Order: sequence, then C-alpha cells, then structure tokens
Amino acid sequence: MLKIGLTGGIASGKSTVLDFFKKKNVPYIDADVVAREVVDLGTPGLAAIRELFGDTVILDDGRLNREALGSIVFHNEEKRLQLNSCLHGFIRQRIDELSAMYEEEEAPAVIYDIPLLIEGKWYERLDTVWLVYVSPEVQVRRLMERNGYSREDALARIQSQMLLDDKRSFADVIINNDGAPDELYIQLEKLWHEKLLPLYNK
Repeated sequence: MLKIGLTGGIASGKSTVLDFFKKKNVPYIDADVVAREVVDLGTPGLAAIRELFGDTVILDDGRLNREALGSIVFHNEEKRLQLNSCLHGFIRQRIDELSAMYEEEEAPAVIYDIPLLIEGKWYERLDTVWLVYVSPEVQVRRLMERNGYSREDALARIQSQMLLDDKRSFADVIINNDGAPDELYIQLEKLWHEKLLPLYNK
C-alpha cells in the first residue's frame, strides 16, 4: 500500500487536489476530521484540552468552544505548540487505526491529509510526500479574496504555519497551483495515470 502524504498551506488548493483523488475513489485519511473526533464530548482528548486551557474553552453543554480556543492559539505561538503537543498522541493513535484498516482491506494507495505532515514528522512514516504549492504572493491574494482578510491578516495566517517554500525540500512531488484550474487538473491527471493507476491495475 502506497502511503501518500499530501501537504500544502492555507489557500494553496490542497482541498481541490484531495477532491480530485476522492473522485477517483482513492481512500484518504483526513487528520482534521480525526482531530475533531478525538476532542468530541467525553473523550480523553477533550479532557486534556480542558486541563491545559481551563473552562474558558468549554461550552455550557460540555463541548469544545472552538472559537475561544482558536482565538487563544492564533495569537500565541507557545499556546499553539502546547495544543499540538497535547493532541498529537490521540490523533496518531486514531490515524494508525485507520491505516491498519486500509492495509487489511489491501487498498493500493491511501492519501494522508495531515496539516502538520512535516512539522509533526508524519512524513517519516509514509512512502512519499506530495506538496500543493503556490507562490507567496498568490497565496496572500487568494486568502484576501476568499476570506475577505486584510493583507496584514492574510500574512499573519500564512506565517502561523510552516511556509510552503520551506516544505519544498521535503516533497517528492510538487503540484504547482499558481495558474488556472485547468492547469492544475492537467498535472493531477498526469499524476493519476503515472503514479496511481498502475497500482490499481496490478
């Protein structure tokens, strides 16, 4: 089973790339979904967050107040690292369970959509890393257009993550999304036919 780590950044178009391969019925593991599952009501993950950040991040019904937590970690690098460290073990365990399930089903390939693929060293456990890349100026412009952010806010969001230029050295495949959608899909069809379809035809 080929384990593909898919990485990108905010407004890079990673979701569009993942959607393309979903339509080809390539199984995937979405770490954002897993991260939500591990902090559901009554989970050890939620208890760990409460212990770390206090009751201000918990709603009256006991669920996580994502807005309150987000406002804390977006403006405080130390708190953001604490949160990532806190949840890492819970997320890793669940991803390992899903990975084992796909291995058992003999899936030819699985895409791992993990935001901290490089920073959390997830890539070391996978076979290949695919980076959805956009140049910094395009990334800023798309974020301003899509979310209505000021240039300053867009830059702050981008700089809160590992920069795409820093991720390039970890990537085996670079999918350039600076251009029009048609240009992106040409690259994706090429990847599908060269890298994945042969695995499904074995």
